[in-house]
Amino acid sequence: MKISVNLYSKKNIWKLFLILLALIISTLSLWITNKLVKKLEIEERKKVELWAEGMRQLASTENLNQDISFLFMVIKNNETVPVIVVDQNDSIISYRNIDTLKIANDPNYLRQELEEMKHGYKPIEITFSDESKQLVYYKDSLILSQLNYYPYIQLIVFFIFILIAYLAFSSIRKSEQNQVWMGMAKETAHQLGTPISSLMAWIELLKLNPPTDAVMLKDIENDINRLHLIAERFSKIGSQPKPTHPNLIDVIQNVTDYMQKRTSSSVQYHLHFNDLKDVYIPIIVPLFEWVLENLYKNAVDAMNGKGTIDVTIRDNIQTVYIDVKDTGKGIPKSKQKTIFKPGYTTKARGWGLGLSLTKRIIEEYHGGNIFVKSSEINQGTTFRIVLIRK
Repeated sequence: MKISVNLYSKKNIWKLFLILLALIISTLSLWITNKLVKKLEIEERKKVELWAEGMRQLASTENLNQDISFLFMVIKNNETVPVIVVDQNDSIISYRNIDTLKIANDPNYLRQELEEMKHGYKPIEITFSDESKQLVYYKDSLILSQLNYYPYIQLIVFFIFILIAYLAFSSIRKSEQNQVWMGMAKETAHQLGTPISSLMAWIELLKLNPPTDAVMLKDIENDINRLHLIAERFSKIGSQPKPTHPNLIDVIQNVTDYMQKRTSSSVQYHLHFNDLKDVYIPIIVPLFEWVLENLYKNAVDAMNGKGTIDVTIRDNIQTVYIDVKDTGKGIPKSKQKTIFKPGYTTKARGWGLGLSLTKRIIEEYHGGNIFVKSSEINQGTTFRIVLIRK
């Protein structure tokens, strides 16, 4: 169904659009913050230069009657930018806005701060009237330092929030899908149950007075049993069935024999059990048979009713691998994960539920995995089922 293919294509486009939008917002946020930080850096340097000039003028004041209250105000005004003043011999003369508690506890702390400042901004030089010089080293204020990290923290928090929201909504959506699946399965089983029970009763009556055509009666009975099996499968989808421990070889052989009779003679089935005779593993037989039938049907459709289906089993003690390979048209790499999504189909009249249901049965009812092991265009596809012994 082309609509379904387009639906998932549009979904991927929306995902790319949202990712691009998030990147644009992130880049814009970083750009605006960096621009603001640069402006604050310039303002802080001007503040330190003004502070240094105030210190120079105060030290050069010879007239004791001169009003120096403005100079004191300028010097006192710097309450945020950490500064250290050194002489020509690199000895620390004074400092401001440095943690005094850390200085008291660590004699080397002030020198360490000075070395850090030397690797930062270019120092401001103060030249006095006697030609002596001092250097003023400084670093970003606490507010400016925090502002440097703020956009990154903001983005991390933003993406964590988006991730949590996405996981929460995905969980809710999956839960809703589960309810829909189970509701559909239970209702289908219920709807099939009544006419099947009636038909089975009619078969028993016919057996009491058998018609002349016994073959016809047998075929009718087989078809009714088949309907009963289908109803049983749907009923198990909507419940919590307990697995049994059948011989997997026999299960695969039975499904293959059944499908061989119902497909064209141009489709050849080859089973490769690798000398294995008994492979016992916990499975829910009706559901696992459904999985194999879906894979066989998809393979037949992919080969247009003509080709070869190879089934290979490998038993690795704790894990059993089942490969179903066809010689069909193949699956593009970009679609190898999408094919398991509900509603995805390339068939004109398909519902897009077969592989989705197959994946659901293997993962949720058997605790295993199913995926496209390999696929080449016009060469064929190999699906791998992984079952784990628990």
